[in-house]
Amino acid sequence: MRLSDPETIFKAFGDATRLRILALLQDHELCVCEIEAALSLSQSNASRSLTILKNAGIIQSRKQAQWAYCRISDDFSSRYPELCTALEKICADLPSTKTDKDSLKKIRETQSCEKM
Repeated sequence: MRLSDPETIFKAFGDATRLRILALLQDHELCVCEIEAALSLSQSNASRSLTILKNAGIIQSRKQAQWAYCRISDDFSSRYPELCTALEKICADLPSTKTDKDSLKKIRETQSCEKM
């Protein structure tokens, strides 16, 4: 995936749901079903937000069987390391980050993608 222009990248950051997704992806690659469950998102809302992030070149995805996994794009991280550092700080300061990460941890301990 090619990186978008800076305006598109910053527009992608301009939504609370997308920032919450990025906060979860700071630590590791996640299955889309884990993102949906941790953030209590419908499939369509998650898909819409992930598509915007992917089209901006901020995240990349891969398919494994019927599951899709997302992570912060290697191209984005290498091209904009300072922006990634700032994004980490912004995401860490979001009021929802701790709750979202706790929710993800519980989901990962009790469920697998096959059961969601």
